[in-house]
Amino acid sequence: MGHREDLLEGAKRCLRAKGFARTTARDIVKESGTNLASIGYHYGSKDKLLAEAYVALVGDVSEDWEPTDAFQTPAGSFERFQEVWSGIIRTMREPDSIWHLSMEIIAMGDQLPEVRDHLAHAQREAARGLLPLFLGGREEDVTDEDVDSAGQLYNTLMTGLIAQWTFDPKTAPGAEQLTAGLRRVVEATDRT
Repeated sequence: MGHREDLLEGAKRCLRAKGFARTTARDIVKESGTNLASIGYHYGSKDKLLAEAYVALVGDVSEDWEPTDAFQTPAGSFERFQEVWSGIIRTMREPDSIWHLSMEIIAMGDQLPEVRDHLAHAQREAARGLLPLFLGGREEDVTDEDVDSAGQLYNTLMTGLIAQWTFDPKTAPGAEQLTAGLRRVVEATDRT
């Protein structure tokens, strides 16, 4: 690995250990075995490096979710909805869940506009990646219109779920509750 990759891996370890606000450039340098100048050269700033590291951590976690061809339920069904949320929630239950970082970053957003802008773009791409999990198909076939509608709906559910699991995991909803709620919403819509 080169310095760029070493920095990214070191930053990922620092985020897991210390979070965004408490991680210093020196922490990253120590963890990565690089030097301070490498951060600016490869990423522009410590905050941009941490943002990239966070996006990479989310990518690592999403690899733990079932690939779309391994789902046991039909795409677009209530059963698929529940199956996907079960996998996502499983990652939230882990003691070192990276999702706690999401709440820290959301709270700091106004203080770090460049990081916020970078992560807003990454969130849009996350919506693109979520759609095939729920609805089937391939990520490269997802249209911008789909991202702007269903993708944003799933992103909003995800952000709310992360907030609930971070704030009070004892009362946070499980996949079964989310699916029951969706059924009720759909049934109410069908009656009108």
